[in-house]
Amino acid sequence: MNEHYQPQEIEPLAQRFWEEKGSFKAINDPQKEKFYCLSMFPYPSGRLHMGHVRNYTIGDVISRYQRMQGKSVLQPMGWDAFGLPAENAAINNNVAPAKWTYENIDYMRNQLCRMGFGYDWSRELATCHPEYYRWEQWFFTKLMKKGLVYKRDAEVNWDPVDQTVLANEQVIDGRGWRSGALVERKKIPQWFLKITDYADQLLDDLDKLEHWPEQVKTMQRNWIGRSKGAEISFHVPDYGDLEVFTTRPDTLMGVTYMAVAPQHPLALKAAENNSEIANFIADCRNMKVAEADIAVMEKKGVALGIEALHPLTGELIPVWTANFVLMDYGSGAVMSVPAHDQRDWEFARKYNLPLKQVITSLNNQVEIDLDKEAFTEKGPLINSGDYDDLEFDMAFKAITKELSKRKRGKVTIHYRLRDWGVSRQRYWGAPIPVINCPDCGPVAVPEDQLPVVLPEDVEFDGVGSPLKKMDSFIQTTCPECGSAAERETDTFDTFMESSWYAARFASRSSTNAMLDPAQSSYWLPVDQYIGGIEHAILHLLYSRFYHKLLRDEGLVDSDEPFTRLLCQGMVLAETYYREDERGGQTWIAPADVITETDEKGRIISARHKLDGEPVIVSGMAKMSKSKNNGIDPQLMIDRYGADTVRLFMMFAAPPEQSLEWSDSAVEGAHRFLRRLWKQVHDHLQHGLPVNSLKASDLSDEQTELRRKVHETIQKVSDDTERRQTFNTAIAAIMELSNAIGRFHDVSPQGRAVMHEALETAVLLLSPIVPHICHQLWQHLGHEQAVIEATWPLVDEAALTRSTVEIVVQVNGKVRARIEVAADADEDTLLHLALAEENVQKHMQGKTLRKKIAVPNKLLNIVVG
Repeated sequence: MNEHYQPQEIEPLAQRFWEEKGSFKAINDPQKEKFYCLSMFPYPSGRLHMGHVRNYTIGDVISRYQRMQGKSVLQPMGWDAFGLPAENAAINNNVAPAKWTYENIDYMRNQLCRMGFGYDWSRELATCHPEYYRWEQWFFTKLMKKGLVYKRDAEVNWDPVDQTVLANEQVIDGRGWRSGALVERKKIPQWFLKITDYADQLLDDLDKLEHWPEQVKTMQRNWIGRSKGAEISFHVPDYGDLEVFTTRPDTLMGVTYMAVAPQHPLALKAAENNSEIANFIADCRNMKVAEADIAVMEKKGVALGIEALHPLTGELIPVWTANFVLMDYGSGAVMSVPAHDQRDWEFARKYNLPLKQVITSLNNQVEIDLDKEAFTEKGPLINSGDYDDLEFDMAFKAITKELSKRKRGKVTIHYRLRDWGVSRQRYWGAPIPVINCPDCGPVAVPEDQLPVVLPEDVEFDGVGSPLKKMDSFIQTTCPECGSAAERETDTFDTFMESSWYAARFASRSSTNAMLDPAQSSYWLPVDQYIGGIEHAILHLLYSRFYHKLLRDEGLVDSDEPFTRLLCQGMVLAETYYREDERGGQTWIAPADVITETDEKGRIISARHKLDGEPVIVSGMAKMSKSKNNGIDPQLMIDRYGADTVRLFMMFAAPPEQSLEWSDSAVEGAHRFLRRLWKQVHDHLQHGLPVNSLKASDLSDEQTELRRKVHETIQKVSDDTERRQTFNTAIAAIMELSNAIGRFHDVSPQGRAVMHEALETAVLLLSPIVPHICHQLWQHLGHEQAVIEATWPLVDEAALTRSTVEIVVQVNGKVRARIEVAADADEDTLLHLALAEENVQKHMQGKTLRKKIAVPNKLLNIVVG
């Protein structure tokens, strides 16, 4: 055995062994309990970043641990390969998206292998491969037949220069993020899946997800947003009824104006003969529509010169169009009660509209000042005629009953959730399998014509999708009537691919069906899913919805796709910059900075390596290209080895919390591995132990080390399986290593105890740092590889202590510590405690009132 730890030599050897032996090939074995561990797959951007490394290390540790429990483990990997970045690269680098994507996949796959992640590469998939998206297309046609798919005009952010739809986050100050053109609000035909049909299931089934973070479930509940309220009709003469939904029908008597979206038919009608209204509607076309933006933006509007009739009083109420009302939410109209809604209050104050208080504080407990803000709490009604003094529940029932009687309203359940728009006007995505026929309308592509293959040999000019210019792709015939027709040129939202990849991994070998029932029923649901909390709503909600669609088609037999969810925290790193002559910030990579720190490790100064001049320290921030503070995993692997990077990632912070990158901590992780290697090396200088361990023959010191070994097994097992606090598990192994370092006994039984301790440390660490453990396990005399070893079991007898340390308190303050027999009774404890000089000192002149004993831990003597 080499005296020195050399990761660059041992890591390729271990990886070659795993590959040759097929160590991570998942086997459907009905005789074994299964464990399916899945990390959210990456977009093939070109290089792994530290966020990837953390995510995948956590998954690999869990997978390797479960394999050591004797389970049949599936841990696959693939590529979320469609999306806009590939199109941007095509424009910027003059390379086709397909070529760029496949080259990146090859590079990143090699990086994952260098990290030693135990993936079953025979199940690898890329969502841009026709063999994958063909089944997505097939399933979409099934959903069309079931009536769960429809097409309608929907408002989008339209970039008139790039000729593409933009997501809200791609609109910056009203302009396209790439072209800089003023973005327009435009209605175009879009395809939708009826996720709202599953709203109740998606909401109620959250209660089944016992092992999901409560924060994620709360976010999904809020996003679905089920609320009980009333649909109320306000009649508008010469127009018809203006329908609104409200959760506060108790405030109906406080309505002082109505507000409709700028795109509402009533506003468009009023704009026909009013240039002010028409100009306002035009201005709103460039408006952001994210709810977060609307909440903080200035409220603006224009009176339509139209009045609606109050459904109970008959009072005439002015109708406005306002920028805070969205056409895509509800009916695009709201009843405004400015005394009791802050948004309505802000608008009313701006335009001098009246406020009418109809709710007061119960027993006047809260001071109400409508000059300062709206009063939004529930309470007894006032200024509401027959409904005065009724509190919320009674008022809700009474008012909705009267509305129903007059056929002006009804109680209903409303959802914040909207149907899922799945079409994108971009090229690099799965083609939507629809043929648009002038006579038959949209027709699903027949099964025998699937997949509709995306042409990969294309040229980009940066304007619109190349598909829209390819007659060879567009022109076809209608499968129903045989007439000339056109293919749909929209492609699927990439969430479509990521919503069912977990199921496809389980049925990867299936070529004649979307899923193989035998395989999917064995592996699904995923036992452990790992990914960032930024995916808490859309990806996870869509995946849950898609899984229920698969279930209802008979393709899976579970209600939910993921049993347990772990959302890992971000990886942070120090940021540094200099200000340029325009006051902007030029960010400098941490690798180009020399720092000085104080005794606590805090940075007190920083200089650029190139010129030695100061740079500004901006603090910790998420690793990102924009702040140039990313650390290349490959550099760390080349410098320290993959095991050091893995150990640091798992030790630096609990998995759910943010992890702060620290060069010194990475070096510390490397030192620990070097020490472990040396401990095994030094132990083996005397050869392998000849004598087997006999627990009954151990000395006190030997017994103490063995107890530490089995206490460590107990703690690490619980930390890894139940608590998933891998950092504390590693800390416990480091404590065991310290105990090993203090043990100097080369007697036959001493060496046997030491051998068990080192074997245990290697086994417990093997899921975390598998390469070094692969080598050390062989050196410790095992023919079987550590990847095939089982998790160590706790010897309960080894945990038994003959003596324990008892803390002695006098009136709650610690005055002594005594070593006593583990089975000592309270009288013995008191006798020994009273013999302690410091206890006697603090009892002098006082009377013993009582004693309080906590078995094997504490004795509190109460005196007075």
